[in-house]
Amino acid sequence: MKPTEGRRRVVIEGIQPAVDAGRYPAKRVLGDTVEVTAAIFADGHDHIAVRLLYRHSSERGWHTSSFAALNNDLWSAKFTVDKLGTWNFSIEAWIDHFDTWLHDLAKRLSAQTESTPQDIPMALRIGANLITAAAARAKGSDAKSLKLAAEHLLSLANANLPQYSSPVTEELVSLVTLYPDLSLTTRFPVDLPLWVDRERARFSTWYELFPRSASSTPGKHGTFRDVEAKVPEIAAMGFDVLYLPPVHPIGRAYRKGRNNAVAAEPGDVGSPWAIGAAEGGHTDLLPELGTFDDFADLVRAARSHRMEVALDIAFQCSPDHPWVKSHPEWFVHRPDGTIQYAENPPKKYQDIYPLNFESSDWRGLWDALYNVFEFWIDHGVRIFRVDNPHTKALPFWEWCIAEVQKDTPDAIFLAEAFTRPHVMYSLAKAGFTQSYTYFTWRTDKPGLQEYFEEICAPPVSDFFRPNVWPNTPDILHEQLQTGGRAMFMQRVILAATLSANYGIYGPAYELCEGRPAPPAPGREGSEEYLDSEKYQIRDWSQPPTESIAPLLTRLNQIRRANPSLQRNENLVFHPCDNPQILCYSKATAGHRDAILVAVNLDPRNAQAGMIDLVLDKLGLPWTGSFEVEDLLTGTSYTWKDQRSYVALDPAVMPAHIFRIVQ
Repeated sequence: MKPTEGRRRVVIEGIQPAVDAGRYPAKRVLGDTVEVTAAIFADGHDHIAVRLLYRHSSERGWHTSSFAALNNDLWSAKFTVDKLGTWNFSIEAWIDHFDTWLHDLAKRLSAQTESTPQDIPMALRIGANLITAAAARAKGSDAKSLKLAAEHLLSLANANLPQYSSPVTEELVSLVTLYPDLSLTTRFPVDLPLWVDRERARFSTWYELFPRSASSTPGKHGTFRDVEAKVPEIAAMGFDVLYLPPVHPIGRAYRKGRNNAVAAEPGDVGSPWAIGAAEGGHTDLLPELGTFDDFADLVRAARSHRMEVALDIAFQCSPDHPWVKSHPEWFVHRPDGTIQYAENPPKKYQDIYPLNFESSDWRGLWDALYNVFEFWIDHGVRIFRVDNPHTKALPFWEWCIAEVQKDTPDAIFLAEAFTRPHVMYSLAKAGFTQSYTYFTWRTDKPGLQEYFEEICAPPVSDFFRPNVWPNTPDILHEQLQTGGRAMFMQRVILAATLSANYGIYGPAYELCEGRPAPPAPGREGSEEYLDSEKYQIRDWSQPPTESIAPLLTRLNQIRRANPSLQRNENLVFHPCDNPQILCYSKATAGHRDAILVAVNLDPRNAQAGMIDLVLDKLGLPWTGSFEVEDLLTGTSYTWKDQRSYVALDPAVMPAHIFRIVQ
């Protein structure tokens, strides 16, 4: 089929950033300078002109920015995003006949001799025609100036001089450029979307605790007031997000007992994820935790310490949830008429009913779930950790998150989805701000390096922001069960320095809790905690010498003081001849705060090796001496040239975090 205008000769392709050719928005953070690159070319030798169009969704008109040619038909332009929410950008390109003529004239002038005059008068007449056309597109004094310039070129052409110098000034070039001929412009057919978040989307430090275990009195059910009392201590460790598991009424039917016992004993508190009881559902509070006034005070207290409260949103219901009676059509019914409870064989969750996203009333279900977010936003919450989003319909998330962020663009959504890569990535594309990762199960040097090189670089990094957790209430990896204190130190150092977003489930982590529950029948091991807080109140009192809280505090101080650790796209791995030592660096533009990390992955034995530093990534010359300072210990070393020696004893400290002293 013939195009509607076959004279548009410029081709635009390979635009970045673009997620699935513009199906989903790429992600950036407020204040970022967005670099747009593309392959832009045409047939023949004519020059082309290119400009970037960009605007925030609240604006009607387009801003423009000029492209610069790189090499091999690649072009680059930049713009800065200064508002939260949706932006769009596109590219226009056209044959630049004036610039082509200018280049041709320069060659003719440099080649002119008495014997080869190069027909410069004719070239000047062509230029006069181009400038006259520009004058017709201009107005006011610009139009007058362009007409005079065209007349000047014609007069020079008519003079038929034996030798010519260039009659074109920089001022004339700038003036003609203001009035291009856009009649045959190629416009990229898609306005590519970009979503802009606030800074906490890129850099955050999470601390998870169960409010019911926050009481200072052993065995007593904790409250929001008890959590509020712990806020100064948690903030002092450097955490800026206080994440609470579900705070709603807990069902009584089929309530789980301690250590996931099928039958609860009197006094057992049940799982917070079995949401809903006579007291209400997802927009109500467990009475034992306190009132909405207490919750509001906790939110305010967190803000006063530069922290935010994040809530767990788990879209599932206990058999006692009000929705079970008022909206039975939102659940899957078995042939015997009973509602299907959740299962992940051999695990059974009789205390939880999944929602049915193929319900005939799916619109009503979507609206109800959206209203849950809106309810908690009205109560001061802007950060949500979403439980198992991969078990809910992907189109729902794309709609729901977009609807929430229309009015609340600073809302942040963390996807707790340990599932297949395509599903994890699809959730991120659908709008989730941050995502849990496979970090927990990447335990050796090749696995860690390969995985982080994948998620910290385009195209994945354009839509997927990792939030790295060494433990969660659901996951106690075998390494933490057997590696002792050194392993807890190693894994949190990796998490805090490989990723700009990380979190811990505490106080289990700082107290190095590594006791696993017995494995389920037919399984060799367990990643469940013994005496898990998911099913009971825990007393976390321990001697202070057992805690690694001082290390957590120092790590978070280092992260806050060094902007290079607050990003992911600057991650670079450096070879080391010891397979047990992982070495990597991060540096900001200009390498003003280059950080080099070396981690001993062996929790039991001292390891040493030679690192082959990629010195230009650290802002250093390839030869010469330089100083490094270990930010964990304060010790300084003088290194020389590319190869440097490190030795790490996990019984003392399993890692170096070096600041390159410039």
